[in-house]
Amino acid sequence: MNCRRCGTPIEKPGDYCLTCNTANADAVIAEFEADRARLTILDEDDVVGETTVTTRPEDAERLTEVQLRNFAGRVADEIRRKRPETVYAAGEREPLRETRAQLHHEFYRVPDGGGSENRATRDREDDGRAEGDREPDVSPVVAWVLDRRGDRSLAVVETPPREKIGGSHSTLIGDRKGRKAVQTVAEHPHVKKIVPGPIDAGGTGSRTGLRAKATRAGTNGNVRLLLRDGSSVQENRIVTTAMDRETGERVREDLNEALRDAELQDA
Repeated sequence: MNCRRCGTPIEKPGDYCLTCNTANADAVIAEFEADRARLTILDEDDVVGETTVTTRPEDAERLTEVQLRNFAGRVADEIRRKRPETVYAAGEREPLRETRAQLHHEFYRVPDGGGSENRATRDREDDGRAEGDREPDVSPVVAWVLDRRGDRSLAVVETPPREKIGGSHSTLIGDRKGRKAVQTVAEHPHVKKIVPGPIDAGGTGSRTGLRAKATRAGTNGNVRLLLRDGSSVQENRIVTTAMDRETGERVREDLNEALRDAELQDA
């Protein structure tokens, strides 16, 4: 493959051209299994290449900590070669989480298997097109991403996380863990503001310490952060850059994934 701008040969499809400083891909989709990751490289709606990164675990159960870090590092290196605007990821939680920690790209968690249904699949069923009419071997995850590439991009908020928190209530339940949950949400690039709500002490007791969950998005794309600690419950309003319920749900899914990564939500 050659650079689309200057024609210089590039080593792998979608690689960033160092000769003329041009990106030849704008997104990478990473599908993780326990011992391998399949990377699909996109340029707008076109699949320009695929590559698979593998590792060899010492046993059939799981990777050691060092193996996991090295495996994720190899995946991250492949993604950096492309310098994409966005990374989409699905599959095994541990290598996905470690890879995400090693990258500084806009990173979206995609439903495993592309979700229960996607519009590309429905379209084929509705109009009788053959499976190969779009992409002969596209996975459900890739189909899910391609199906949404035309959606309007969400605005990124540059405000520092600590400045996103405000409102008439300043107390958070859960002490340090409560603050960690709110900080985790505030770090998301599509969160504009978090407004802490009043504390209700009449909830059902939690036996696992503080738990945090982003609830279903409203019609305006905003969500709620529900904190539960013992018998105390606090509902905090999260203002996002989403413009409707569908895009708000994308933000909600990403927030809950971040809360699970922070061990503030059950897997």
